[in-house]
Amino acid sequence: MLIDDLNWRYATKKMDPAQPVPEGKVAAILDALRLAPTSSGLQPFEVFVVTDADTRAKLTAAAYGQSQLTDGSHVLVFAAWDNYTEARVDMVRDETGAARGGVTDQVKEYYQGLKDRLLGQTPAEDFEHAARQVYIALGVALVAAAEQKVDATPMEGFDPAQVDAVLGLADKGLKSVVVMPLGYRASEGDWLAGQVKVRRDPSQLFTRID
Repeated sequence: MLIDDLNWRYATKKMDPAQPVPEGKVAAILDALRLAPTSSGLQPFEVFVVTDADTRAKLTAAAYGQSQLTDGSHVLVFAAWDNYTEARVDMVRDETGAARGGVTDQVKEYYQGLKDRLLGQTPAEDFEHAARQVYIALGVALVAAAEQKVDATPMEGFDPAQVDAVLGLADKGLKSVVVMPLGYRASEGDWLAGQVKVRRDPSQLFTRID
């Protein structure tokens, strides 16, 4: 059950390098991530799935030595579009048309309205909006990983400029937002393992307006 999966997961601090995640489980996590909702269905980001040992070592250096990036078997790097362009919005429009029987006048009107709104923003506003969509996908990926009983640790503790340089993101019009290594928790060496999950009390977290 979903609640059991969420109680099982935690931000794993030490992963077992001898236990790689099977590709079938990674594929299931990526499928769920791909289906995550985003604003207007734009999906204004790309996800880099890194298994190469040398690249993961460079990412670990950029993440201040956090060992999950090398001890885990896969590292997901979520990179948001650095800005919205007419070509990028048109790409989504055309993909929508191809999937739904053509770019109808209604579809054209919807995406023109979207361009009228988004293309008037600054690049900084574009990136901030795109980064928020990344976090929706990250949340879905974390839940999917828990359902697969794969450990996943979301990380913001890294130097974005270094990560961008390692992956050549600037040339792709992307900026790194968050990193998520995948692996299996080690039997020893993880100070967080076995700790009681702490979350705010429902009475403090939720306000009902009936």
